[in-house]
Amino acid sequence: MTTLANTAIPGLNTSLARQAITVLLGAALLTISAKVQVPFWPVPMTLQTLAVLLIGAALGWRLAGATVLTYLAQGAMGLPVFASGAGLAYMAGPTGGYLAGFLLGAVAVGWLCERGMGRSVGTTLIAFGAGLGLIYGLGVLWLTAFMGLGKAIAVGVTPFLPAEALKLALACILLPAAWKLVKRL
Repeated sequence: MTTLANTAIPGLNTSLARQAITVLLGAALLTISAKVQVPFWPVPMTLQTLAVLLIGAALGWRLAGATVLTYLAQGAMGLPVFASGAGLAYMAGPTGGYLAGFLLGAVAVGWLCERGMGRSVGTTLIAFGAGLGLIYGLGVLWLTAFMGLGKAIAVGVTPFLPAEALKLALACILLPAAWKLVKRL
């Protein structure tokens, strides 16, 4: 049960300081990914889903979970880490389900990748597909309370499918390539 980060950073799991730094760097990466935006309606398109899933794949379920929880806690405290808005009221709004889905998606991908997935295009597709399913599933479930199921799918999933397919293709190239690079070092 090894992760990309454990392979690249020997002793990561034995050093609390290294783990804390890794979590904080991951939360910073999530913040940056939220700020890389393409104007879109009803919310901007960002690189958050790609970052969440790559964090899960690279760090494994425990560190990925800690990373996303740290990111969510920062946003709950009012720090400007999300794409737009901050605080508990923002998190309880229409995007709240997607934010919760980030946690489940990262943990699920991390768990799958700890078990050997993510080292080939096919297994990366499966792991990341599962993670995206959790993110969008929770997002739509929560959004349904605000606008009903049909409209939640129409505004909360359908417009984002082309961009998610592109991000998924990018992940299917990046993750196996990262494994090959780390194994050579």
